[in-house]
Amino acid sequence: MQLAGLLSLLQKKAADVDFMLYLKLCFVFLKIGLFNFGGGYAMISFIQNEVVAKNAWLTASEFTDIVAVSQMTPGPLGINMATYAGYAVSGNIFGSALATFCLCLPSFLLMLFFSRWLVRHHSDNSLKQIFSVLKPATVGLIAAAALVLCNADNFTGWKSLLVFTASFLALYRYKVSPLKIIAASGALGLLLF
Repeated sequence: MQLAGLLSLLQKKAADVDFMLYLKLCFVFLKIGLFNFGGGYAMISFIQNEVVAKNAWLTASEFTDIVAVSQMTPGPLGINMATYAGYAVSGNIFGSALATFCLCLPSFLLMLFFSRWLVRHHSDNSLKQIFSVLKPATVGLIAAAALVLCNADNFTGWKSLLVFTASFLALYRYKVSPLKIIAASGALGLLLF
């Protein structure tokens, strides 16, 4: 009886939202899932471009919040971002699940179809050359994601630059644990902002 009530509620919620929004959400996250290389951080700029710049579903500030929450939530960053963005765009769990499913589907299908071929040809020179080209492209995508997040919502002058510089030096030069840097940055952020 409770399951029927839950399904009825989900159907009413789904009917309230425009079908075209779901279709567009599905297409956008299928495209991101198909053309993304390099994992979650490389995906940030793709998602930002589609959700903020092209479709204006979210503001830059809302997107920044989604990135922050996705980084703190257990699980892969890209999938967390798709889940939260889908919910923020549609306003319901169905949109959240749809965005997550559509993001994962292309990778799943590609690996399902090409895994045997990759195992047989893993030592092939042409495959090694393809992956050698993808590595710098992935670095570029991650750098693009960093630039996307360097906006007025994240960097507010010298205070932000101070936190960034201190964190970078502590990690790079003094090899401080990233967990300690995150905790210290959070405390410093509370004091400065």
